[in-house]
Amino acid sequence: MSNRWWKAVAAAAVVVSAVACGGGGAESGGPVTLTYAIWDKDQQPAMEKIAQEYTKAHPDVTVKVQLTANKEYWTKLQTAVTGGSAPDVFWMNGPRIGLYASQGVLQPLDEQIAAAGVDTAAYPKSLVDLYTFEGKKYGLPKDYDTIGLWYNKALFDAAGVKHPDATWTWDDLKAAAAKLTDPAKGQFGIAAPADSQANYYNTIFQAGGTVISADGKKSGFGDPATVEGLKFWVDLIKAGSSPTVQQMSDTEPTQLFSSGKVAMYYGGSWEANGFAKNADLAGKVDVAPLPKGKKQAVVIHGLANVAYAKSKHPKQAADFAVFASGKQAQQIQAEAGAVISAYQGTQETWVKAYPQFHVQAFIDQVPNSVPLPRSKNTSAWAKHAEDLLLKAWTGEKDVADAAKELEKAVDEELGKEK
Repeated sequence: MSNRWWKAVAAAAVVVSAVACGGGGAESGGPVTLTYAIWDKDQQPAMEKIAQEYTKAHPDVTVKVQLTANKEYWTKLQTAVTGGSAPDVFWMNGPRIGLYASQGVLQPLDEQIAAAGVDTAAYPKSLVDLYTFEGKKYGLPKDYDTIGLWYNKALFDAAGVKHPDATWTWDDLKAAAAKLTDPAKGQFGIAAPADSQANYYNTIFQAGGTVISADGKKSGFGDPATVEGLKFWVDLIKAGSSPTVQQMSDTEPTQLFSSGKVAMYYGGSWEANGFAKNADLAGKVDVAPLPKGKKQAVVIHGLANVAYAKSKHPKQAADFAVFASGKQAQQIQAEAGAVISAYQGTQETWVKAYPQFHVQAFIDQVPNSVPLPRSKNTSAWAKHAEDLLLKAWTGEKDVADAAKELEKAVDEELGKEK
């Protein structure tokens, strides 16, 4: 599963008319069938088992899991919401929760959470806050992810470079990237794409910068510390330690890493499942915590289960949404190994699913984690970031100039949210 949501933010658009066009909202007697929309086929078996466990406890309710590919999921969901026919329960991400909650698409789950006796302190606070809008909980976390430094042990050993560990700093990474770059072999030390969640958000926070203010009203892109976090990546490209933007456009950074063309790669915990299944990588790669800048920091994000406000079975939908994020369901999800379950105490099961990698590094960074930046309408300003920062990455614009222009554009978008 990839949570690199920036590639699809434009598709979020607006969920207008959801309430006006929506039907349903009425309970019906007799057996109930709920639909549960997800996008990750690797998680489908676990989600179906969770649905079956729910039915065991609620024999009158059947839950049908609906799988839609991630690249089509949001467009399909938006169309269904507009037509009043969205799934009863579905996965939600942080950048979109404000928009969906503010437009009446989702049910607040506070009552069902209390009725089920779920202690929200069992989830990372940053994730609970992420899905809280105007004081109400519109989603209950199901999983989380952080970012780690994936590296190719074989390339490190061949170049005589010590493997990365928790003591690494930015300088250590830059020095290693230079040593691991070999133009004659078409080999680079690291991949430095203009990726927000996996790359520059982390270095912005490590440099002491911000993306948007805590109250969501001001951009932080003009802050010199933020610019420093952006320059970290552009400088790696200028130094020749990373492929160019064009080269990373022709071949995805993940593919470059998997094929041994780059030695280091900032990737999420969600990569563990795919790397573990790749026979070509067996015994060759591992993961370490992110190198430290001025301070330790890593972006945390995670999905939540939400209930459709216009479901024909709102009580059952809300009840299942809470169940699917509860302890029993999180244990089932953890045993499948695809993602880190959000419920405290179930993460160890995920770690044991990948004995070949030091995936504990992802969990150890949680105390230093920063929630993925979002506002009421994240997609509006995130699109500006994608467009303007790409010009800095290609060298068309100076990083500081691009950041200043971006700051103004983001402030204008945030001003429209008031």
